Amino acid sequence: MKLKQLLNEMNYQVLQGDLNQEVSQIDYDSRTVQDRSLFVCIPGANVDGHDFIDQVINRGARVIVVEHDVPFQEGITYIRVKEARLALALLSCAFFEHPSRQMTVIGITGTKGKTTTSYMMESILEKANKKVGIIGTIGSIVNGEFQKTKNTTPESFELQRLMRQMVECGCEYCVMEVSSQGLMLNRVAGIDFDYGVFTNLSPDHIGEHEHHSFEHYMACKKMLFQMCKVGIFNRDDEHYEDMIKGAKCDIKTYSLHQQSDLKASQIHLSQGTGTLGVSFQTSGLIDANFETDIPGHFSVYNSLVAIILCHLLGIETNYIKEALKKVRVRGRVEIVPVGQKYTVMIDYAHNALSFESILQTIMDYQPHRILCVYGAGGHRDVKRRYDVGEIVAKYKAFSILTADNPRGENVSQICEDIVTGIHRVGGDYVIIEDRKEAIHYALEHAEANDVILCLGKGHEDYQILQNEPLPFSEKQIIEDYFHI
Repeated sequence: MKLKQLLNEMNYQVLQGDLNQEVSQIDYDSRTVQDRSLFVCIPGANVDGHDFIDQVINRGARVIVVEHDVPFQEGITYIRVKEARLALALLSCAFFEHPSRQMTVIGITGTKGKTTTSYMMESILEKANKKVGIIGTIGSIVNGEFQKTKNTTPESFELQRLMRQMVECGCEYCVMEVSSQGLMLNRVAGIDFDYGVFTNLSPDHIGEHEHHSFEHYMACKKMLFQMCKVGIFNRDDEHYEDMIKGAKCDIKTYSLHQQSDLKASQIHLSQGTGTLGVSFQTSGLIDANFETDIPGHFSVYNSLVAIILCHLLGIETNYIKEALKKVRVRGRVEIVPVGQKYTVMIDYAHNALSFESILQTIMDYQPHRILCVYGAGGHRDVKRRYDVGEIVAKYKAFSILTADNPRGENVSQICEDIVTGIHRVGGDYVIIEDRKEAIHYALEHAEANDVILCLGKGHEDYQILQNEPLPFSEKQIIEDYFHI
């Protein structure tokens, strides 16, 4: 593609060179540069792309995009931009011929619920015989093929490449989890979002390498609603009013407790042998009854997003009902059928906030006992370990403490840190460092109407020991135990 075509929709300054030359690919990693590459110099926390200019020119790059003045080499085109990450996103959009303009694109943001809602959408759209692609925390799905992704919202070039694949496979819809980091770092810049969704907001991702404050976290989330045509908001969230301020989209709302465009009522928690679910009635845009085998009130919120979106997309209500009843999300409140009188569940909960959410959900079903298999990540804030232990003890669950990506830290010490939190409230626990053995212990000691919660790993199929990821699947361990 000609360089001038790539630059067509962005602000830039030509410092030297020819805009009529061909560009073979776009790179921001010096190791992937090839002949006639365009290289974007991205300043990072640890590495600055400007330091690799000579190296990428030697590898064949002929166009260099910079944020500041650099020494010129003859025969090389230099383009100056204000923000390199924004430039990378806009260049990537153009390089892949703006795939977002050829599909209906749905972006989902919020602290919790993004992944489950995305897969609910996929299930409904596929039930209605629509082709849909997914991009999110678990990975991406294009034409039924799963691909791992590095981030919830991949870097802009990878994101546009995935969306181009969707278009070429005939996808009519793209459902994407949009993280606060993805918004802050301009990974989704240039995407034409038809719909944006706000699920909920609570303090998360606040720290030195993420967001410096909750206010900054919220401000990044709000950016999606400057970019989409229709915004769908959780009317019950305490930050609703702040989230809609400055939104440039049409606003639709959903709720359990407030007047809204779609409201759920008559919520009933359902329970079977080894299963937990919920049913509810909606009013407003759709007057109908729905049920899903994903437990808890938060599943009602996630379902409402899928219902209102699919209604706006013109999907028949019967398709929505059938899909919601059968939907399963890997590692998200995922019930593993084991044919026993107790329930086994896998979830990605990995901090005090998400622990409390799932424990409260399970308590609503009045189980005989809750057995929690969990640990805490190595080389992470020690306070998080105290907090998860305290939360589990608060709900009087039995703690089975074990490894969860220890990354070279001593598993025993991590577990002792968690015990410090348990002692704040007082609770029963056992330490079994090997996670497979810990899961077996829970299965061997479970009684009728117990719920076993395996928390922290969720969809992950690895365990990080000494910084090396090794194959590890909780679901496989559970199924192997029962010879399923």
